[in-house]
Amino acid sequence: MKPTDFSKSLTDFLSKYLPGERGMSPNTINSYKITFILFIGFVESQKKIRVNKLSLKDITKECINEFLEWLQRERKCSDSTRNVRLAAIHSFFSYLQYEAPENINEWQRILSIKVKKTKKRTMNYLTIEGIKLLLAQPDLSTKKGRRDLAMLALMYDSAARVQEVIDLTASNVRLTKPFTIKLVGKGNKARIVPLMDQQVMHLKYYMEKNHLLEPHANLYPLFYNSRKEKLTRAGVYYILQYYASAARKKDQKLIPEKISPHSLRHSKAMHLLQAGVNLVYIRDILGHESVQTTEVYARVDSKQKREAIEKAYADVVKREGPLWTNNDNLLEWLKNFQ
Repeated sequence: MKPTDFSKSLTDFLSKYLPGERGMSPNTINSYKITFILFIGFVESQKKIRVNKLSLKDITKECINEFLEWLQRERKCSDSTRNVRLAAIHSFFSYLQYEAPENINEWQRILSIKVKKTKKRTMNYLTIEGIKLLLAQPDLSTKKGRRDLAMLALMYDSAARVQEVIDLTASNVRLTKPFTIKLVGKGNKARIVPLMDQQVMHLKYYMEKNHLLEPHANLYPLFYNSRKEKLTRAGVYYILQYYASAARKKDQKLIPEKISPHSLRHSKAMHLLQAGVNLVYIRDILGHESVQTTEVYARVDSKQKREAIEKAYADVVKREGPLWTNNDNLLEWLKNFQ
């Protein structure tokens, strides 16, 4: 059976363009793949077009809008999830502008579909005291405890994304001065992040005990499970939740109810900002392409400062509202206002 133009374009997009030209991570590519699995399911069930008959000409702006509405109506997707699916679709049709320009007018109509505005999520981060409490929980007399402390401390100290930590190998760590770690982030872009002496002490001890400093271990996962396999995202999340729960029992105020591996990244960024580190340096440590992305931390810090000031505010000014608050006739006050 001859493949359709849709199947060929989608295959090339997912298997060649995204990993090869865009350098996207396997997680992002998998998210895009899920979007198109859902789209094919929608087309087959709602449009009655079998996937082996689906052609690019069948896909219009109206079709995509119906798909997005179907996601929210039938699958109960949130606005945020709907936007994630739309981002994958936009990426595909942006690619098609160059690969199938004969339908560029329709592709641009699809690209004009707007994302839905969503409520900005509260940025969860821990105070310095909260980080200290969290990192005091692992039992250093056990192999697992040493691994968990080394990993959680490194996640905070380097402000690494969870996938960046999972993908680390022993060769990524430099244990001679200046101490650094090489992180490979979004788009396979590498960055070198400095490590502090205290962090290196924990990391070196862990690596020595697990024979990760030996030459043959260079490409071994830095953090692995009982089967010697690198940890999964779910595994890292579970480890963090385990210690966060233990820390919360000791001081509930210091550990937020909702905490994720990204919270450690947020925490480091906020602590750097509060210590007066330039946003440009923070951008480089976080691996952001633009300092505008990093500015979100400055905005959050300003908001926190304002809330703290308001909380500590002493009411020293006599409480007198404008005269019209004691006047039932606002219109009369406005007419007499000079």
